[in-house]
Amino acid sequence: MTSFDTTPQLNVWRALLALAVVFVMLATTGWTALRNQRGDTPLQASLSAWEHGRIGGHRLPDPQSQPTKLARFFASLTERDRVRLVREYPLAVGNMNGAPVELRYRANRVALGQARKVERKRMHDSRLTRAGKHEAARRMHRFDDLMEKGRHILAFDPEGSGRVAEVFGDLREADRVSVVVPGVDTNLLTFQRTQRKYSAPVGMAESLHAAERTASPATRTAVIAWADYTAPSGLGIDSATGLRAEEGAVRLNALVRALPGSTPVSLFCHSYGSVVCGVAAHSLPGRVSDIAVAGSPGMRVEKAAQLHTTARVWAMRDADDWIQDVPYLEVGGLGHGADPVSNGFGARVLSAQGAKGHAGYFEPGTASLMNFAEIGVGAYRSVHCAHEDGVCRTGLSGTAAA
Repeated sequence: MTSFDTTPQLNVWRALLALAVVFVMLATTGWTALRNQRGDTPLQASLSAWEHGRIGGHRLPDPQSQPTKLARFFASLTERDRVRLVREYPLAVGNMNGAPVELRYRANRVALGQARKVERKRMHDSRLTRAGKHEAARRMHRFDDLMEKGRHILAFDPEGSGRVAEVFGDLREADRVSVVVPGVDTNLLTFQRTQRKYSAPVGMAESLHAAERTASPATRTAVIAWADYTAPSGLGIDSATGLRAEEGAVRLNALVRALPGSTPVSLFCHSYGSVVCGVAAHSLPGRVSDIAVAGSPGMRVEKAAQLHTTARVWAMRDADDWIQDVPYLEVGGLGHGADPVSNGFGARVLSAQGAKGHAGYFEPGTASLMNFAEIGVGAYRSVHCAHEDGVCRTGLSGTAAA
């Protein structure tokens, strides 16, 4: 790095470059972030029906109540009453923070079945174009996939590009919980992939879960593939601002606060997902022990201390990741702040050896995945730092849970 890299002139140049990029985005994509949302969605309709529902002669509780209150409500019900609620309000129950996780799995299976029927009907709708029918077929097959035996769908919303979250492992019995927060272009159709498997949320979570079990076979772990926020679509204006991250941060905070038990939670945030985690950091509960970001465009702060979190903050970036060429700044709400792997940011910088580009951090056999797994099980002294001095382990102790 030359001395020119730190001059005020370069900072001005970067700001101008960032603004130029944004103007190009606006000219080609428009203000997509400001488009009006559609009317009532299936999820909103289910929640509205819930709000007017009764059971045993009593009104149902506010679905936005504190998770502890909702948990007490569900615990007070008979199994017959729980089954009735799942049948009558599947989307509401399946997305309700505070409902027992097993009940959410059951409710989302019902909701997926209903959504599959809708798409099957759309496949034969003469009013749709060939492309529209093809899209309906893709969605129907995705719902089929999500309904496969043994899958645990913690959240599901079919509206628009869709939202979904899936659990790997036993969430109620876990000693440690990991949450994978993905980035741009994450939706129902990209939730899992056959090609480039480990660049999609399901592949990321499966890979991390397997690596954690290898790192510490005695530690009971659960990993959540969390695509339950509306991610930016492509590298347009949405991805250059924090709007989607702010919306996602609210949902991420709600998820963590509703998780059963009190075991430590680690967040693994990729690409724009790291923006979500950065915005959420200050509001997350104390059980969040670690926030690890990979391929980050920034966390909307200049220093890790400004995240105002008690969690350890980790960062990594592969040498071939194109994200390093994004201007690390924030001007008028555009851009996401400082580079999390830079010396001045203050994160614990990890090795990403073997990751090969922006989408390879969860590939089996990489140092990046191994580091994530060690963090996930709490084996902090085993992580591999980006630099040989081992500074990323300074002041740490810890081994995997017994």
